[in-house]
Amino acid sequence: MYKRIVIAADGSPHSLRAADHAMKIAACDPQALIVIVYALDSDHAKADVLHHWNALDRTDVRKKRVAEVEEKATKAGVKFETKILHGEPGPVIVKYANENQVDLIVLGSRGLNALQEFVLGSVSHKVAKRAHCPVMIVK
Repeated sequence: MYKRIVIAADGSPHSLRAADHAMKIAACDPQALIVIVYALDSDHAKADVLHHWNALDRTDVRKKRVAEVEEKATKAGVKFETKILHGEPGPVIVKYANENQVDLIVLGSRGLNALQEFVLGSVSHKVAKRAHCPVMIVK
């Protein structure tokens, strides 16, 4: 059914819950592939440099944001790969999905941006509006 499933990972509790749902879906089909995407935009890159001036620290922070999702995939026994995308999260996730025959995008309703806690996150909203495949938004 869903052979290629994208999970938008940012380390937030919402994205981790989304990953749990994606793993359940992927476990139903042995041919399913989970693609864990992490979008690195310039605003976050600048903040990373200010908070983690050492290049190794920045790399570690980024790896931690997807590591839990990778662990969930390993435990669930599903095939996965990780992609680091560059640019504003919503548009780059949509572009990746639309250009790579993705069957389903799974993402959390909100990410790590505290300014967007009161409404549906802008990333999930943009993805849901523009993606050419089904989108599952997990609260």
